[in-house]
Amino acid sequence: MKYFTIFASRNDIKDISIIITDLYDNGHRIEKKGNDYVVKTRSLFNKRKTTIRVSNEITNPAYFETNIPGMIGFYNRIPFDDDKRKGLVLTQISVFNTLISLEAEKELGEEQMRLCMELLSKTEGIGFLQDGTLLDYDGQVIVHADGTSGTADFHPRACTSKVLGTGMTSSEEGERRKLASLDYIRQRGILHLDTLPQLPPVTECLWKSQEEIAERAVSLLIVIQYACDIAQGGDLAVSKNFVTNMLRKFGVENQLTRNERSLLEAVKPTPQEAINIAWQYEAYWPLIWALRLVDTLEFPDRTCNCELAIELVSRCESFDDFYRQTSMRTREEILDEADKIYRLHWACVNSRIQGQEDASGMNESIVMERRRGLFWIVGCGNEEWDHIPMDT
Repeated sequence: MKYFTIFASRNDIKDISIIITDLYDNGHRIEKKGNDYVVKTRSLFNKRKTTIRVSNEITNPAYFETNIPGMIGFYNRIPFDDDKRKGLVLTQISVFNTLISLEAEKELGEEQMRLCMELLSKTEGIGFLQDGTLLDYDGQVIVHADGTSGTADFHPRACTSKVLGTGMTSSEEGERRKLASLDYIRQRGILHLDTLPQLPPVTECLWKSQEEIAERAVSLLIVIQYACDIAQGGDLAVSKNFVTNMLRKFGVENQLTRNERSLLEAVKPTPQEAINIAWQYEAYWPLIWALRLVDTLEFPDRTCNCELAIELVSRCESFDDFYRQTSMRTREEILDEADKIYRLHWACVNSRIQGQEDASGMNESIVMERRRGLFWIVGCGNEEWDHIPMDT
């Protein structure tokens, strides 16, 4: 075996460097580059080299967005001999946010495996073997590749920042909301994951104010018009001038995100950058829903009404004019929709990973952008609009 992989749920990866350095200090040379480590034995004979790569959802978000749903799907299909243990395993995988991969130049020897197990223990991770066997932090088998249980006394472990900055929150309110979402999803015949964690209760979220939501809605809608002109090959000089004046007219030029400002300031904006922001019509829609400017959030299988989206702002003469039309929905309503879209997103990602067409007709891009808007309102840690986490 040349490969050993550790998955974990951790608030950050800062201390892993110290753990690796202390563990391999005796008898090894360590070359560090960023979060990658090349560890070589000092012995003149039987030389060995191991590369250790450390990443998490912040440094490598694409990996976790793609591979964690696939990993859940893999273990969900295995016929466990203990359904309770299967639920615990799926819960644990759903909160993984850290990866430590070890790749040896030669087959891992006894001493190399001992060090792997120590690293597993010190990081309190879960060991993943190439055949699919999972090991607990103490090296005991959680489950074998055929679904038979191992001897590990296993319980999931999650960091405090995994879900909306609060980790594995458990509350009666969160459980009621989760069950209501699952009932909605089951009624539509959509594949779901019962062990996907709860979202926090209303009182633990970092809510945006009515004014903040209104400012975000107006500034986003205006920039989307420029993005659409780029994507459609319009006259960018004329479009940029119009959009800049509109931002000033509504007094929201300082509300742009980094990505939005970069698009406006780019000499030659790329079509893909423009398309990414143009899709945010679907993130704008839950903002105006939360402000009671539209009545419902329909099932995410068709794009929103772009003409109405524009009209809601264009018919106003100022930000105050727009703001006076708004009133906030209850936090409970908004969090209900956030929980629902969170679970629908898992279904979309799972279908994509499995190479299957979603039978419900959901559009994953719509789901992702709606989730962006709702999670931003609810308060997803301290993340900015451009960096709302999309893990499932």
